[in-house]
Amino acid sequence: MPDLRIVVVGAKFEGNVGAIARSMANFDVSELYLVNPCELGDDAYRRAKHGSSILDGVHIVDTLDEALEGCFLVVGTSGVTTKGDRNYTRIPVPVREFAEHCRGYPEKIAILFGREDIGLLQDELNLCDVLITVPTGEEYPILNLSHAATIVMYEFFQAEHTPRRAEPADRHEKELMFDFFGDVMEGIEYPPARREMTTVMFRRMMGRALPTKYEYNTIMGVFGDAAKIIKYGKPWEKKDQKP
Repeated sequence: MPDLRIVVVGAKFEGNVGAIARSMANFDVSELYLVNPCELGDDAYRRAKHGSSILDGVHIVDTLDEALEGCFLVVGTSGVTTKGDRNYTRIPVPVREFAEHCRGYPEKIAILFGREDIGLLQDELNLCDVLITVPTGEEYPILNLSHAATIVMYEFFQAEHTPRRAEPADRHEKELMFDFFGDVMEGIEYPPARREMTTVMFRRMMGRALPTKYEYNTIMGVFGDAAKIIKYGKPWEKKDQKP
């Protein structure tokens, strides 16, 4: 099973935190980070049952950046599915599909859950490499926080029985690819006002794809050639230039 870290932002009810800890124990997940949570007391421990040791070791932090430190892939959860390709910051992948795609993934993955009432804010969503969702009925799509966390962990747990995928690109390779993408945008003088959202879109696309090393090398070859042409011009054009 991938190395998961459960991150909950702004939890308002300690019972939900306790229930999440119990489910973590069920599915062999041990790392729980809480960002500015409510106080944890007796109710949390009652709900945690045999997951009380997870509450004993919980990491309580002030910022989301602290909670995500050391994680290679940040996966946000959303109960709202936005239709239309233009609003790419809100288009999630079904959790089962993504969990199966992560089979054999070697790096630490942060699974990010938002507040019980309003979920994750837009700036928090923008930090995510990919969004996942639990498919539900359209009339009432929003799940209880602890129920959603339980389903997500179950899907990652059961995905262990699917065939192993090819070795994915590692953290250094991924960040280098994003740097190259930024260089290409700068080289073609892509409008500065649109670069941030385009970068988010590309990060999300790569987060959903989880490129293998072979795919990474192919993409980087294209980016590398593009950067050279932008900087030095096409080599066949240079040959035709008169001295």
